[in-house]
Amino acid sequence: MADSAAGKAVAECTRPGADVSDSVAALKSLLTGSVPEGEERRSHHLVQLARRYGTTPFTTLREARRELGVTRPEFAELLRTFGAVPALREAVRQAPAGKYWTNTVLPLEARGVLDAALEGRPVYPSSVGLYPGPSCMFRCHFCVRVTGAKYEMSTLEGGNAMLASVIDEVPTDNPFAVYMSGGLEPLTNPAVGTLVARAAARGFKITMYTNSFALTEQTLNRQPGLWDLNGVRTSLYGLNDEEYEATTGKKGSFRRVKANLLRFMKLRTEQDRSVKLGLNYLILPGRARRLLDLVDYMEELSAVNPDRPLDFLNLRQDYSGRDDGQLSGSDRSELRDALAGFEEAVRDRLPTLDVDYGYALNSMRCGVEANLLRTTTEQMRPRAHPQVAVQLDLLGDVYLYREAGFPDLPGATRYIAGRVGPGRSLYQVVDEFVSERREVAPQSGDEYFLDGFDQVITARLNQLEDDLADGWGPARGFLR
Repeated sequence: MADSAAGKAVAECTRPGADVSDSVAALKSLLTGSVPEGEERRSHHLVQLARRYGTTPFTTLREARRELGVTRPEFAELLRTFGAVPALREAVRQAPAGKYWTNTVLPLEARGVLDAALEGRPVYPSSVGLYPGPSCMFRCHFCVRVTGAKYEMSTLEGGNAMLASVIDEVPTDNPFAVYMSGGLEPLTNPAVGTLVARAAARGFKITMYTNSFALTEQTLNRQPGLWDLNGVRTSLYGLNDEEYEATTGKKGSFRRVKANLLRFMKLRTEQDRSVKLGLNYLILPGRARRLLDLVDYMEELSAVNPDRPLDFLNLRQDYSGRDDGQLSGSDRSELRDALAGFEEAVRDRLPTLDVDYGYALNSMRCGVEANLLRTTTEQMRPRAHPQVAVQLDLLGDVYLYREAGFPDLPGATRYIAGRVGPGRSLYQVVDEFVSERREVAPQSGDEYFLDGFDQVITARLNQLEDDLADGWGPARGFLR
């Protein structure tokens, strides 16, 4: 078998329905000369490893070795051989759960920040979330925000100056290191455009997460710096007035947001702006079959200028309100069917749309029953991971988890690493928290402060820590 054909067969070993025996045979042909020809057992184990880590990426090496039933020396040789075969690595990256590796784990490994977190070594955070919004006009039922909680308008001047100082401080080696979100709605800050322009001038490609209720032409005229955004990611809370009002508690919000997006598309073309426009859509219980209506909605937006259609969609499923965080069998079946119809419609009607299905949905569309990570209180790490990501609000408080950065949220202040202010930089806050080895003892319910990203980082760090404790050193984490 030619090496290219064999490599392709091996790389496809994690594909649902793949013939494992074919993959094993292909791998044996690739390994001829490095292991005894015809050694079926070893090739079979390597394919098993690829399939295991391609569907359950946070498996510890201790667990993987136990499943294979091999000795430590045998397992060490398997890991060495796995690393020497690019097709095996590619098989994991292309697997149903490959997005965990390609979107999050491997890029962070490359920056060394996961090692810094494990070693308790202070480094500048790889990701800095700025939460500039003093308030929000919505009351979404799934949001952890305390109803009516907001920042006093008197905090804006000092808060914006502090956020500007952080923008000036962030190293420029990663253009995507800074994003704007909340917390509360960023567009309620009358100076957010100035902050965006400041960040763009330093080379940062800022994405703003917004509900777009205030993304009006008047706002864009008052804050021209918003056109310096790299992307506007609009959270979509329904596809008609009734759904929007049921979710946000605000009448007329659907019509206004849709009008704002249509006008934004027109203005973007008229002014030849490069900013990308995309949507974030959460599939709420009972609404899976609304995905075709979502295609209609996106097609209507794109019709404003067929040569410059909607850029991207981030599609996610909702786990709120489920104690175990999992879907029922009927929900899974409905969602799987709906995804198939959705994909076909997008291919036919919105061929340039970049759709990000996230972690669990990507596995589901590949035909694998993958569950979204669900961190428990016991799995939370007392020192968190400020080397990887932090979030700042208008007061300068540095939050360790993304869902903790809401004013008046019970228990959230325990996850403040420190406060940025005059004469005190973000790096100083992180340095002191890490160097002094401060810890936050997790309490019941604190796991809800972790969003999907925080849960992935927590799972990865726990995996790496177990691998190190089991003596695997450089092999920790399987793929590096």
